[in-house]
Amino acid sequence: MLTNLTRGGGGIEIPNIYHYLPHLSRHPTALLPSYRLSQGRAGVSVVIGIPSVKRERHSYLMETLQSLIDNMKPWEQNDSLLVVMIAEPRDLAYVGSQAHEIKERFPTEVTAGLIEVISPPATFYPDFDSMKETLGDSKERMKWRAKQCLDFSYLMLYARTRGTYYVQLEDDIVAKPGYLSTMKGFAINQKRQDWVLLEFSYLGFIGKLFKTSDLSSIVEFILMFYKDKPIDWLLDHMLYVKVCSPDKDNRHCNRMKAELRRRFKPSLFQHIGMHSSLRGKVQKLKDKDFRGKAKTQHIHLNPWAEVSTTIKAHQRFALEGAYVGMDFFWGIFPKEGDTCTFKFTPPVLLEGFYFNSGNTEHPGDKFSNTRVEILPTAHTDDILNNILTNEISTHSYQQTDDGFLIVGQFNKQGVAEGKISSSLGPVQVMRLHVLKKSESWVILSDILINVRQNRR
Repeated sequence: MLTNLTRGGGGIEIPNIYHYLPHLSRHPTALLPSYRLSQGRAGVSVVIGIPSVKRERHSYLMETLQSLIDNMKPWEQNDSLLVVMIAEPRDLAYVGSQAHEIKERFPTEVTAGLIEVISPPATFYPDFDSMKETLGDSKERMKWRAKQCLDFSYLMLYARTRGTYYVQLEDDIVAKPGYLSTMKGFAINQKRQDWVLLEFSYLGFIGKLFKTSDLSSIVEFILMFYKDKPIDWLLDHMLYVKVCSPDKDNRHCNRMKAELRRRFKPSLFQHIGMHSSLRGKVQKLKDKDFRGKAKTQHIHLNPWAEVSTTIKAHQRFALEGAYVGMDFFWGIFPKEGDTCTFKFTPPVLLEGFYFNSGNTEHPGDKFSNTRVEILPTAHTDDILNNILTNEISTHSYQQTDDGFLIVGQFNKQGVAEGKISSSLGPVQVMRLHVLKKSESWVILSDILINVRQNRR
């Protein structure tokens, strides 16, 4: 049958972007940026997309970029990419002026390849005036939301080959210190990797993280319905299609969608804009879950690690969540020999550590008779051969039978903290080692593992 279809000229044609945007077939260069400022950086962990348009009043773009850069560490800047898309295809003078200001304000970051600026060509967009109004919206609002769908789609397609994760922001936000490591750690430490998006703000399209491998299918869904509904609705509809059943109620549907759309608290980004990109719209939106520079945020600045434990967790209170600052770890009756292990890939040069157990609701659920131990990389080869030869480590620290160095112990208050000598070199593994069966459950409420700033 397939042979007959092919011979008869009725072969199957796979849908592509030209089916959803047929006008593109008349413009061969419609998918190429009309403006591009780039050093070609690729292979990073996180690509951050920042769509920006001309506003009637104040532009917040420079403040947004300043906040994003100021709240990155040097090594985070080396493993990320900020793509600013000036979505004003019919105002090339404005595109040029914004790009010039970015080069003037952030010359080091532009030269290093951290910041890129692009603008889509006017030929990428269809004739919005010919579109039919939907949802009872005015013609202006319908054109605004349809263009926003296409803006975001173009930016996602541009970014999808440049890194592992893609984060969508807006051009009028401020960020918390350590936001990049927090987002990456939260993504890596998900127990299941069937999620579609991770949210780091509950407002609009701020702080939405996707796997770049999923962006093509997400964009295709958006393009199918960009004329019909706003992009945040479409994202929710896509999740509904994936997991909701007409035989189940809304409560079940919301539970299923929550498995694909996972929320991190507290929020890492705050909205600062007062005037929407839609003309005349004022939006005094603030993220109620954004807590400024709260003390709890320090626990998020931990190095990337594979996290595991032999202590059974109570319900959803897993060690992975405590490590990235999402929640605390709640373990059931630790026994002798149990461990909480943090394996660093790659190994890191550590400065110190702080572990706090128990909390105000359960002050007795503390770690006791528990040591903090590390395995420096320099020991690894020797341990495999049952030889321990590091003289500095031998003289300064006690060792376990399996070659770990003892660097601390929980005190009566349920706290373990200490410094780690730079002479030990990079550390491959850190663990909490229980020496005696506990008479109570344990809560690990704070985890702070400090990395030496000059490790690169």
